[in-house]
Amino acid sequence: MGIWPMPEGNKARCALITGANGGVGQALVARFLSEGYSVIATDIQKEYIGENGDVCYVRADLNRYVQESLYADQVNFRIEEALVGRELYVLINNAAVQLLGSTESLSRDDWARTLNVNLMACFFLAQSLIKDLEKTAGSIVNISSIHASLSKKGFLAYATSKAALSALTKNLALDLGSRVRINAIEPAAIDTEMLREGFRESPEALAELKSFHPVGRIGSPHEVADLAVYLCSDGAGFINGATVSLSGGIHGRLFDPV
Repeated sequence: MGIWPMPEGNKARCALITGANGGVGQALVARFLSEGYSVIATDIQKEYIGENGDVCYVRADLNRYVQESLYADQVNFRIEEALVGRELYVLINNAAVQLLGSTESLSRDDWARTLNVNLMACFFLAQSLIKDLEKTAGSIVNISSIHASLSKKGFLAYATSKAALSALTKNLALDLGSRVRINAIEPAAIDTEMLREGFRESPEALAELKSFHPVGRIGSPHEVADLAVYLCSDGAGFINGATVSLSGGIHGRLFDPV
């Protein structure tokens, strides 16, 4: 899936969504398509595996994007090519890696890759697209995590990167002022294929995870996508620099020994 045809008539509204091949990414693409957006989808794989429609796929390794300025220039050029005849209204920083490990086991490469993909790439994409987004009074939505504030053993690097992403959201909003709105979503457990695969050998643990959430279930990718669409809408025009919890109430639950 390469560069798409020029749209006819008025310029099309466009959303750029990273991590588009994941469970949440595919839901985001489908939801913005349903709202009439053209979508530039990016991921590290060679092909886009999600829903067909007005989608242009730009392959992007976000770890390289941060580390190699020439590679970043190439990705930025392909994005600008895809934007010809279109106007960028939305950037969704959804791509992430989750490398689990302890203080003793996490390597320098683990830390670099985690921070590059989960944090730095979000900033540099915003930086490269700020002029396009400013023209449309557009929005950036960062997909952070409940781990930004509540975490557990093994998530040391991931949780740190998501805490930093939520902080970046607030500080970018201050820095950009009225030029572009920027907000973050902090989901708890979301029902993706990746999450289910992690519980394949212990379905009872998945049932327990669901019961831990006060609403009695885990979230769906479509709920993340619905919230992202709302945050980018005119109806959310006074929401800026916010980190919005999407946790089914578990963010307020205290676990104490009985």
